[in-house]
Amino acid sequence: MEEATREGPAQHRRLLDIIGRRIVEGELPPGSRLLTADVATELGASRSAMREVVRVLETIGMVDVRRRAGIEVLPPERWSPYAPELIDWQLDGSDRLRVLHELSQLRSAIEPLAARLAATKADPAQRTALVKAVLGMVEHGDRADEAPYMQHDIDFHTAVLRGSGNPYLAGLADVVTALLHGRTSHALMPKRADENALRLHQDVAAAITARDPAAAAAAMAGIVAEADDAVEAMAAPNGHH
Repeated sequence: MEEATREGPAQHRRLLDIIGRRIVEGELPPGSRLLTADVATELGASRSAMREVVRVLETIGMVDVRRRAGIEVLPPERWSPYAPELIDWQLDGSDRLRVLHELSQLRSAIEPLAARLAATKADPAQRTALVKAVLGMVEHGDRADEAPYMQHDIDFHTAVLRGSGNPYLAGLADVVTALLHGRTSHALMPKRADENALRLHQDVAAAITARDPAAAAAAMAGIVAEADDAVEAMAAPNGHH
């Protein structure tokens, strides 16, 4: 296990992912004790690496560290739902379709509003980033399940959220990024981009560029609805959206 004993950021992230997934999947259920010495031995990790992992899990609200009582796993309602690491683990878990649907519900509330605001608030650089992202999506549309398309899609939605001028909406860019990344990494993206989805992305960019809030919001609502439908279609038996 030479690889597992090498310290560094990659080692810490690997340990964090393993333990985070065990908590999400219920292998370490709420109320149970996280025995770091045992886990360190099992995974070939140092005590210091384990302490760092526990610190991150505590920040996310997944464990509670108490003197003498040890490290207790907390129930899901205590977790920070917007932590990108947690979203990654949930999308990697057995309940990913429910999580994707719930994140789509969140997007339906925030992204049309962000697009509406961006139509009047976005600065020239944000508008340029939006158009560039759409062009990239169109260019890579026949490989929508690959990383370059995903990155352009992430750039697009990030530009809209930041372009809203509202820091609380902009702060949700990491959540949308984790969702889009999860769709790609778990093969829930079609090989070829949906023509309607691409057109709607172009419509959002055009409306924001034209400073038309109502059109921007309507097109963005269409994007989120299409994305949720696409995930359900891909997830269904014999689903080939």
